[in-house]
Amino acid sequence: MDPSPTCPRTAYRLDCRPVKILVLKPSSLGDVVQSLPVARLLRQHLPQAQIHWWLNRELVPLLEGDPDIDAVIPFDRRRWATPSGWPEAFATLQRARRERYDWVIDLQALARSAVFGWLTDGSYTIGLEDYREGAPLFYDRSVPRPSPHAHAVDWYLAVLREMGIPVHSNFEWLSVRPDAQTIVDEVWPAEGSRWVALQPGARWLNKRWPVDSFAELAVGLLRSRPDIRVAVLGGAGDRALGDEICKRAGSRALNLAGRLTLPTMVAWVRRCALMVTNDTGPMHVAAALRVPMVAVFGPTDPAHTGPYGQLNSVLRLELACSPCQTPTCHFQEPMACLRRLPVSVVLEAACRRLNSN
Repeated sequence: MDPSPTCPRTAYRLDCRPVKILVLKPSSLGDVVQSLPVARLLRQHLPQAQIHWWLNRELVPLLEGDPDIDAVIPFDRRRWATPSGWPEAFATLQRARRERYDWVIDLQALARSAVFGWLTDGSYTIGLEDYREGAPLFYDRSVPRPSPHAHAVDWYLAVLREMGIPVHSNFEWLSVRPDAQTIVDEVWPAEGSRWVALQPGARWLNKRWPVDSFAELAVGLLRSRPDIRVAVLGGAGDRALGDEICKRAGSRALNLAGRLTLPTMVAWVRRCALMVTNDTGPMHVAAALRVPMVAVFGPTDPAHTGPYGQLNSVLRLELACSPCQTPTCHFQEPMACLRRLPVSVVLEAACRRLNSN
């Protein structure tokens, strides 16, 4: 099936008629950020198209007002999983069907996204060739990972290539939100300091470099660089981690965990000279903004999900069990892949990145 009567997949033309496009990428924060180049390139090469995005409700503020996305369709996973949420889910699906999408692009490649995309009854559905939950069975075309070690971003872009959309890097990954930037500048003025962001949290507990190590790192940075201040980022659940780091680091450290919206978090990362981070969503925000970083990896594979364009900033130990790709550590020495990483190594890498900017 062709994606559009006047835009055949095998002979894409820049002067073809506008299309209505639905992108399915509801979660997580890092995954959504990594997939945004798809929207940027669709907008550049189909400027009259309507681009809609199916997105987890808690992430909606990230894409609200985005210049390249015409509408965000909220997805409430927890609510829709209960009978009380089924009427809302059905109404959302009915609205999506009325849009009569020309293209449905599934970048999540899980059962829920594939079924939702299939039920919207779009003219042409394409997605990732990932059979963990049988998603490709619902597509007109599935796109394999370009190579076994290809990064997730390159896999998403391979979907565009399959549809004939030119792929390049001439775009702004995350647009400036002036309102969010103003809030950050007014509430937390820079006062001439260079800020280093620390991201001690992560969704998996075994992706977290120890908080004591982050605290020691903060002390070392502040002692060696009088021009530096430290901001601890994270969600409300990371507040205690930030408290511990700031208690050790003193008055030049600021705990912002749980105090920022998604737009103001992005604005904060944009102003920083460096981020030291676990493998988590804000790491991908920093990569998108080309903020220098030091990224600590343990159970996950940076080749697939590391900071795009900054894989040389990753620190990880070569252990037989790593990357295990599981949220629970079963190694005889719990979380050795992170706990064995010395603070001195991370501090040296952080100072080197600061000195090079």
